[in-house]
Amino acid sequence: MTSTIIDMIRHGEPVGGKRYRGQIDDPLSDKGWAQMRTAVGDRCPWDAIISSPLSRCAAFAEELAQRHGLPLAHDARLKEIGFGAWEGKTADELMASDPQILMDFWRDPLHHTPPGAETLAEFATRITTAWQGILDDYAGQHVLIVGHAGQMRMVIRHVLATPLEMMFRIQVENAAITRIQVDGEGETALPRLIFHGGRL
Repeated sequence: MTSTIIDMIRHGEPVGGKRYRGQIDDPLSDKGWAQMRTAVGDRCPWDAIISSPLSRCAAFAEELAQRHGLPLAHDARLKEIGFGAWEGKTADELMASDPQILMDFWRDPLHHTPPGAETLAEFATRITTAWQGILDDYAGQHVLIVGHAGQMRMVIRHVLATPLEMMFRIQVENAAITRIQVDGEGETALPRLIFHGGRL
């Protein structure tokens, strides 16, 4: 039976600190670089690396791939969800006009989509299509995805077959690592969450 292992790591802290960044292409801060380098260390169990093209992911993926001589692919489908009018804003800025705005979004994102944002259904289609493509292309391998909190939440939600609106109940910290093992291929494959929010 084919067994595929996918590790996912969220980017470290970007320049500008914590905010609803979405697809704004801020680079990693010095702290962010340190978080990612510490999370991985000298370990390299992977056969290949796949990264979001946004620089807070891609720059570290490129450094890691070069250091270990691994093949690297960039996949635009792995970008963070587009937050529309919220992009670039902090939680405090959003709540200044409506103290409940974030709680409403986290509890029921299907009906509280930010103005101009990518819908959760659109994001789900984009991420699950990318996920299935990675499983098809890298069957039997151990792969690292360098990506985003939203992307990781969506994959975990998909693997565990939980409702779409529950994805924001999954916390993903900077430079946290999640491992999923998929046994078999195609429609009969069995995905399992091995660990979440851990270290190698």
